Amino acid sequence: MSSNGPGNPRRLSPRRSPSCENYERFDHSDDEDETQNDVFNILHKKAPLESLMKWRKATLALNASRRFRYTSDLKRAEKREQIIRKIRTSAQAVRAVYLFKKGVQNTKKEEETPPEGFEIGPTTLANLVRDRDLNCLQQLGGVNEVARLLHTDLEKGINEVPEEIQRRLQAYGENSYPRKAARNFFVFVWEALQDTTLIILMVCAALSLVFGIKTEGIKEGWFDGASINFAVILVILVTAISDYRQSLQFQNLNEEKRNIQLQVIRGGRRSKVSIFDLVVGDVVPLNIGDQVPADGILIEGHSLSIDESSMTGESKYVYKDKKNPFLMSGCKVADGYGTMLVTAVGLNTEWGLVMATISEDNGEETPLQVRLNGVATFIGKVGLAVAVLVFLILIIRFFTGNTEDKNGKTMFKAGKTSVGDAFNGIVKIFAIAVTIVVVAVPEGLPLAVTLTLAYSMRKMMADKALVRRLSACETMGSATTICSDKTGTLTLNQMTVVKAFIAGESREPPDTSEGLPPVIQALLVEGISQNTTGSVYKSKGSGEMEVTGSPTEKAILSWALKLGMNFDDERSKSSILHVFTFNSEKKRGGVALKRSDSEVHIHWKGAAEIVLDLCKTWIDSSGSVQEMTPTKVDENKKIIEGMAAATLRCIAFAYRTCDLHNVPVDEEQRQSWQIPEDNLTLLAIVGIKDPCRPNVREAVHICQKAGVKVRMVTGDNIYTAKAIATECGILQPGEDTEQYAIIEGRDFRSYSEDERLKFVDKICVMGRSSPTDKLYLVQALRKRGHVVAVTGDGTNDAPALHEADIGLSMGIQGTEVAKESSDIIILDDNFASVVKVVRWGRSVYANIQKFIQFQLTVNVAALTINFVAAISSGDVPLTAVQLLWVNLIMDTLGALALATEAPTDHLMIRPPVGRREPLITNIMWRNLIVQAFYQVTVLLVLTFKGNDILDLKLDSTARANEVRNTVIFNAFVFCQIFNEFNSRKPDQINIFRGLRQSHLFVGIISFTLVLQVLIVEFAGKFAKTTPLNWKKWIICIVIGFISWPLAAIVKLIPVPETPLSDYFRLKKRRRRHSSENRSKSDGKAEVNEGQNHHV
Repeated sequence: MSSNGPGNPRRLSPRRSPSCENYERFDHSDDEDETQNDVFNILHKKAPLESLMKWRKATLALNASRRFRYTSDLKRAEKREQIIRKIRTSAQAVRAVYLFKKGVQNTKKEEETPPEGFEIGPTTLANLVRDRDLNCLQQLGGVNEVARLLHTDLEKGINEVPEEIQRRLQAYGENSYPRKAARNFFVFVWEALQDTTLIILMVCAALSLVFGIKTEGIKEGWFDGASINFAVILVILVTAISDYRQSLQFQNLNEEKRNIQLQVIRGGRRSKVSIFDLVVGDVVPLNIGDQVPADGILIEGHSLSIDESSMTGESKYVYKDKKNPFLMSGCKVADGYGTMLVTAVGLNTEWGLVMATISEDNGEETPLQVRLNGVATFIGKVGLAVAVLVFLILIIRFFTGNTEDKNGKTMFKAGKTSVGDAFNGIVKIFAIAVTIVVVAVPEGLPLAVTLTLAYSMRKMMADKALVRRLSACETMGSATTICSDKTGTLTLNQMTVVKAFIAGESREPPDTSEGLPPVIQALLVEGISQNTTGSVYKSKGSGEMEVTGSPTEKAILSWALKLGMNFDDERSKSSILHVFTFNSEKKRGGVALKRSDSEVHIHWKGAAEIVLDLCKTWIDSSGSVQEMTPTKVDENKKIIEGMAAATLRCIAFAYRTCDLHNVPVDEEQRQSWQIPEDNLTLLAIVGIKDPCRPNVREAVHICQKAGVKVRMVTGDNIYTAKAIATECGILQPGEDTEQYAIIEGRDFRSYSEDERLKFVDKICVMGRSSPTDKLYLVQALRKRGHVVAVTGDGTNDAPALHEADIGLSMGIQGTEVAKESSDIIILDDNFASVVKVVRWGRSVYANIQKFIQFQLTVNVAALTINFVAAISSGDVPLTAVQLLWVNLIMDTLGALALATEAPTDHLMIRPPVGRREPLITNIMWRNLIVQAFYQVTVLLVLTFKGNDILDLKLDSTARANEVRNTVIFNAFVFCQIFNEFNSRKPDQINIFRGLRQSHLFVGIISFTLVLQVLIVEFAGKFAKTTPLNWKKWIICIVIGFISWPLAAIVKLIPVPETPLSDYFRLKKRRRRHSSENRSKSDGKAEVNEGQNHHV
């Protein structure tokens, strides 16, 4: 028996082993041609506007406003860009006018009254940054005086007491902007009302009501029209409730996306707060990749460059210093680090005005959603054709006198039947035809994707994953490889210095300065305290030292404290001349210091083997400087390799002196000054332990079992990378000997693009990789046909995150730039959460396929029954009201029940689903054809032989037909209820596994059963049913129940692995190739004939 599931339609090759195998390349040129020709196939990222327009135009939608609710509003997107451009232009115009006025005339500004308790007003502060008025800032006394007017300590920040925060909020406002109010429930009711077929049905119901009352009197004549109207209202209400709940879920997720966490200095210590809790007067540290959270003035900066393209539209970076200290909200830190004083928040900033003016477009079509629109359009066209045929057949039979009422009387007799009765009969026939269209066009099919995505996104939040792009959910289910960072993702990111090599001696543990040469201790403490982006504070409560910064910085600073470092004292002994911020390309960072004795020291730290190559000397145990001989270099390299093999991250510290005359005096010149990095003196090599996460090996094994290749891409050296990869299970024993299994970034980079494609599949570990190497790796894997997921946390990871099929940024260590470039944010930085995202991605695809199988079975059965019955007897067994109820079961309620199933372990033992795999697999075709055939056969037998089978011969014709049609309707609904269980597990015999956890599924089934009993037993006038006795109830239940054993037997029948669609595609391809060959041969013949003629 084939083990393929609904999300596992076929295998392109034998089961892949979890090792570093070499994947076979496939020629997808024909597939790509067909994908381009199919308007319902779009790219999952960066889809061109033309393709987005095409699929909308090709879609058959009964309710366009509802169908396209969660797709991109293309007109709004263009309008949004126009508004942003206008605001930028107007801001620049206002600034220019202001500067012109200021230059022409020296007008006095009206004095602004400062808020109570402060000495400067919000307008003055807002204009400072908005107008970039350096003269005004200098007149105020610079940033120090502005801080005094705001009662802010530039070193310690504001007081952290709630009263102080509240006082500033009242004086200067909060850091938020008004957003468009969420749509209320009645908007969704109105949208559901706009369904074309429902409007037609309501018109038919109104006409039926009028003619019914006219012909049968008000006592009996109102039932037909009122019952259709009631059914339509029920459909509208259930649809609106479902859509409204989805809207609330998306609204909550959007709020979570906007809630950026950032660091502020309050009360002398760094603490994390929400961007919405920022107040004027706050001191905010800025690092590479951060978003500027409000308007402000630079306090201190080192090589600080800002990307202001979001506000100015210009892509070049702007360097910030004392001559240009103004920072605008919404911009990104491109390089360097510094601190800023917040001067304006919320609507007092240009960014706040922009965000308040434009309305966010949260719509985004996903590839699966678009493909389902294609499926719905095809089914809808078939259903529409059937409805038209049924209408024509019933009309012809009606006017030829072949249609009888419930009492067996002919409904139309030429010259005898009144115009009103004839028109009423036509209206009823038309209502049936329109209802068939309602059932046939699966409006809820594309919306089921949104439903399951909304449900999955909410659940993924609990699993520590925040989805930024909807399509990433479903694309993750197709992932074939994950390129993961090491630090913080595969490891705990809890770093400690556990080993050191200083003055030619190994120190383990290195937690004391005892025996350390004083000169080395002094230089190490000096370099560590100044060459860092971290900080050390004394805790108010316990008096203990608190260390902040990245995990690596915290580990180094904590080690320096044990060596006797006094952080504040050390920093006061020297001043920073220039900073070379840590660069992931060069793997090192440096700082130039001017000491109190005017001597200049330059300190470097970074990757041990890279810093070691720059060293020419080292300091021995007596404090003497020695030459770095080749023997000493080899000794140090062996120390580094030994530390790395023990899974330690190796960092080296080095320094040199510099003549003060060689340092540029002018600050602008100093910014372009290259800090000397040659002739360094090695101070120490330390090994930092970062343990693997406890559950990471199991998570990697789950991925490998699911056919998802895990590759480790790290900046650490190759030996550390190899040791960690082996510990995590990424490298299996013996694999490290395979060629290309472990590779350094510079080696990978040195190959040409074509050469990389030949061996990229073999790569398991890439060490000493730069962001460019990661980008090249992603590009090569995608060209090989992989669906690539990439993790990243740094600003330089943004290109790889953007290029990958799924970009996964880290929520704790990730920069804002990395998060904005990603599709999903892993909130706990844990690789196990990445695996959960894969599970949810596969679950989205599997749930949609369950729903498709269920809905198509209902569609095929309902259409076939009504069509055959209409042709043969001139009547349909299922009335308009009954069909509307069936539509409700299979559409909204069916989607709620099946599209919200939680992922199971079964999903993770299948290979990934190919992006071009058909939505309806061979297993699904097998299941739905058998079930539909069974339902159609049973119900048609009841339609034509029901009076005999149900022993209704003694009843009157009207009574017998009424009971028979009620049994047909009841049995049909029970078939759907039982088949809903079958659809839960399309490829498994045990359809009840996990049922206890599916509370919503059980609730909807129970609701459907209760409502069905009420409709049959108590809503006879409305639904055209009659109460049934217990025997007939048992018959209906047994008819539905038989679908369970039938489904179990059918699942034993093997199906071919090649999808049915491929057979048709192959024939089409052969025809195309043969026609191309014929045209080529005809062309050659013409050329030969022409040549002969010429001769």
